Amino acid sequence: MLELIMCIDDDPITLMLFKKVIQKGSFAREIINATNGYEAIRLINSINNSSDQEKKPQLIFLDLNMPVMGGWEFLDLFNASNYFNLNNTKVIILTSTIDPEDIKKSKSYPNVIEFLSKPITVEMLNFLKTKL
Repeated sequence: MLELIMCIDDDPITLMLFKKVIQKGSFAREIINATNGYEAIRLINSINNSSDQEKKPQLIFLDLNMPVMGGWEFLDLFNASNYFNLNNTKVIILTSTIDPEDIKKSKSYPNVIEFLSKPITVEMLNFLKTKL
């Protein structure tokens, strides 16, 4: 079981379902949420600036299409050098898009380990456990 994961998605229903499935699948002890990439970057900055480095998410579930800052913009910032202490944090893209170009683009980010379609399921979590 992971200690801390982050879910970045602008849909409150998706966030609620995500939390229920994570709990049902005994996948993580704690979940932090952000409703867009900008909010996630602010959360990560506060984690980076805190003395409690145990609060780093081990895994991030990321939607692509969000207002303010979308998933691609988040990934570009997250992969910047000022987040080097989180570079071992893996990212799962969890989105409703099935565009082959998005899947191809996701492979250009070294920390993206999987591209999954919403909604998350316990079966998906069991599959992810084998990859972590």
